[in-house]
Amino acid sequence: MPGREELPSTLERSSKEAQRTWIKAHDSAVEQYGEGERAHRTAFGALKHTHEKVGDHWERKEGGRKGPSDPRSARPRQQGGRSGEGVDEQASKEHLYDLAKRMGVEGRSRMSKAELLDAVRKENRARTRSSRTSSRSSSRSSSRSR
Repeated sequence: MPGREELPSTLERSSKEAQRTWIKAHDSAVEQYGEGERAHRTAFGALKHTHEKVGDHWERKEGGRKGPSDPRSARPRQQGGRSGEGVDEQASKEHLYDLAKRMGVEGRSRMSKAELLDAVRKENRARTRSSRTSSRSSSRSSSRSR
């Protein structure tokens, strides 16, 4: 199935550039590996080189920087390790602080860089979960009204 038809909800709320990056990588991966989880992982890996997850959507990395978001994404899959969950671990503490401020993270001024990373990840998960829940309930109510 073409990537455009399988676009994840976080990308539906993202820029056209982020969507194009994911779709192009997904479709290429489907040609090489076939449809499925591997194609999705490959597409997200490509997206993470130019974008970072902010709340419930993806944004271009600070200063247009390119490269892996976290050490795990730079290594082969079998080597394990903890995922950055779309948060750019290579970003400056100042950038992470600004993201935390935009998202309304409490206590951010007293946080270390590692704590800011964790707080941004946690807020990303909460916002994505909230967006998915609200989009499901709105799609249910619109299907009932038909």
